[in-house]
Amino acid sequence: MENVKQMEEKFRALLQEQDSYREALSLVQWDLRTKIPTKGTDQRAEVIGLLSQKIHQIKTSDEMKECIDQLKNQTGDAILQRAVEVCEEEYQRSSLIPDEEHRAYITLQSKSESIWQQARDEDNFELLQPYLEELVAYNKKFATYWGATTNKYDQLLDLFEPGVTTALLDQVFEQVRDGLTDLVQQISQADHQPDSHILTHYFPKEAQEKFSLDVLHRMGYDFQSGRLDETIHPFAIGINPNDVRITTRYDEQDFRMAVFGTIHEGGHALYEQNIDNALAQTPLATGTSMGIHESQSLFWENFVGRSKSFWKVLMEDFKSVAPEAFQQIDFEDFYGAVNEVKPSYIRIEADELTYCLHIMVRYELEKALIDGDLAVKDLPEAWNDKMEAYLGIRPSTNKQGVLQDIHWSGGDFGYFPSYALGYMYAAQLHHQMQQEMDVEAVIESGDFSPITSWLTEHIHQYGKVKKPLELIKEVTGSSLNASYLVTYLTNKYKAIYNL
Repeated sequence: MENVKQMEEKFRALLQEQDSYREALSLVQWDLRTKIPTKGTDQRAEVIGLLSQKIHQIKTSDEMKECIDQLKNQTGDAILQRAVEVCEEEYQRSSLIPDEEHRAYITLQSKSESIWQQARDEDNFELLQPYLEELVAYNKKFATYWGATTNKYDQLLDLFEPGVTTALLDQVFEQVRDGLTDLVQQISQADHQPDSHILTHYFPKEAQEKFSLDVLHRMGYDFQSGRLDETIHPFAIGINPNDVRITTRYDEQDFRMAVFGTIHEGGHALYEQNIDNALAQTPLATGTSMGIHESQSLFWENFVGRSKSFWKVLMEDFKSVAPEAFQQIDFEDFYGAVNEVKPSYIRIEADELTYCLHIMVRYELEKALIDGDLAVKDLPEAWNDKMEAYLGIRPSTNKQGVLQDIHWSGGDFGYFPSYALGYMYAAQLHHQMQQEMDVEAVIESGDFSPITSWLTEHIHQYGKVKKPLELIKEVTGSSLNASYLVTYLTNKYKAIYNL
């Protein structure tokens, strides 16, 4: 028993050291995406590479292996036992990648993200292409290290959504696509069509920020443990449980970009802020998967932020900061415009109904990249072809198309499906929440705390203690079921379009 206690202390010390490097790395990455001068990016990439290498060395050290071997199924501490399981998975995966190769990859990621910003600004895919080619090659190699022979993509998918496979994704994506195709067609032919032009008036950034901050306060975002900043591609990042930062992007001709983007990232942040403190400085003090993380952001953005109840209670607050052009807008017209269904080029501007189609485009392309069916040089044309096939629109520039997202430039292949999975998880959680409270009445009260409390009780507090599919089944009583999303969207949009 004494040896176990000593090993537990050694393990905790290793976890604390690893988490300290991770916190430093997160802060450096936040600065890279928000504040850094352009000329500072190359050296910053080297710093990120070094910090990542230190974390990799700890994860794959002999000391870590000793702790795993000695504590596996031996410690009586449930949190440590789960941490051992997570560390063992990370050890097995990370130890197969040579240390220098890992550092080179991380440095490449950082440089590539910076090049992506320039390529996007200049609408120049060729600038990013060589970096993407290297990133794809690394990911293929890593998948092979981890045991992949034919389907390399499943190995990458498991990094972000443990337990989910391409076979499952193909099944649920088909279910969503088939369930909504007819509805999209009906909407395109409906006599009643919302007019979103009533929303696209000049709206000063400062006024948008004021309204967005009010919404974050209502959601329960703790500003003593976080902050809101501006960036090109909005994100949330957990530096530590008491420092969870979010960013947004303002468009003074369309307030929806910032307002819904801020709500979305606020949903991510609430997850990180409400993880049980007992999990701090362990690998469990984070979301259990990217899909579950997205379920939280999409729950707040769509099931709350785009609901009629939300705008009923906040319309006066909105008009109090909005310019004159918004003062006489009819409420029903406003609500319909906020929820207009119209294929768009940009994923983060997509309506609820067509959003999943954007994810399917990316999912199919990155599968083809990783499994060798598509070359990086052919990506822009392939992207445009799929956008035309799935959404009926063809981007005229790469900035509208393949260059719009940061994910691939950061090497995040296997990440995109989590967005659609998160939407399905969110719909399933929303259905369950409705069985336990009148969700619309809670929203209309203006006090969103019962929603935050429910999500904290059932999702947030557990961090990574429970696996994603296990968590969803435990909370809702059933496995992942795409029909909840199809039903929600069908009911909502039939009402909006008078179908």
